[in-house]
Amino acid sequence: MDLDAFLAFALRLADVAGEVIRPYFRKPLAVSDKADLTPVTVADRLAEEAMRALIEGHFPDHGILGEEFGRVREDAELIWTLDPIDGTKSFISGVPLFGTLIALTQRGRPILGVIDQPISRERWAGAAGRPTTLNGALIRCRPCLELAAATLFATTPDMFKGEDAAAFARVSAAVKLTRFGADCYAYGLVAAGFVDIVLEASLKPYDFCAMVPVVEGAGGVATDWRGESLDLTSDGRILVAGDRRAHDTALALLGG
Repeated sequence: MDLDAFLAFALRLADVAGEVIRPYFRKPLAVSDKADLTPVTVADRLAEEAMRALIEGHFPDHGILGEEFGRVREDAELIWTLDPIDGTKSFISGVPLFGTLIALTQRGRPILGVIDQPISRERWAGAAGRPTTLNGALIRCRPCLELAAATLFATTPDMFKGEDAAAFARVSAAVKLTRFGADCYAYGLVAAGFVDIVLEASLKPYDFCAMVPVVEGAGGVATDWRGESLDLTSDGRILVAGDRRAHDTALALLGG
């Protein structure tokens, strides 16, 4: 497998999506609610359509799992996951913390990922066995010896229910700073060495697959709340840390 060629193709997908998205940002825009009451815009749909068309044209035997248009060829060995605008609420609010998420999975495991912020034009790229880059420059997670010194991000406290909320509260109480609202951008900040932990729940594979190679290629750790590797079957509860020591301490707190 030519992973470098696939990564170059993923960057083309990000280019195509960005070209669609940028003209709609901070412009009057109709917003619809999907069945789960999350917002969607024409920019979300057109960007995913553009990426899907490119994949279909070059790799018609590959599977695709996208937020807006679902699955095709879900039994394929190689499946692309696409979230054209991760953080649509940020997008429609004029906040440039959303991003386009692109991953390629092999037999369910993410093997490359791109996090692209099309407004600031920041692009994180990672692939198995390769160091992560931000706009072509190598980046690394920062050390974090203990949770008392850590900065924690989550998209919203509303994603945690019941026992998950109690588990999140235990970790949040142990860190130095808890922040909300960065969507996928927070994972890029872990990889770049500015944030220590991202803790989330209720995510779908297209929400988290792209960040796995990005974080791991920068020296970080990405697992579920049981400490297991993430794949297409994961339950959507995500623990990411730039330092294994912080990860393991947070993992113990999640378990009570």
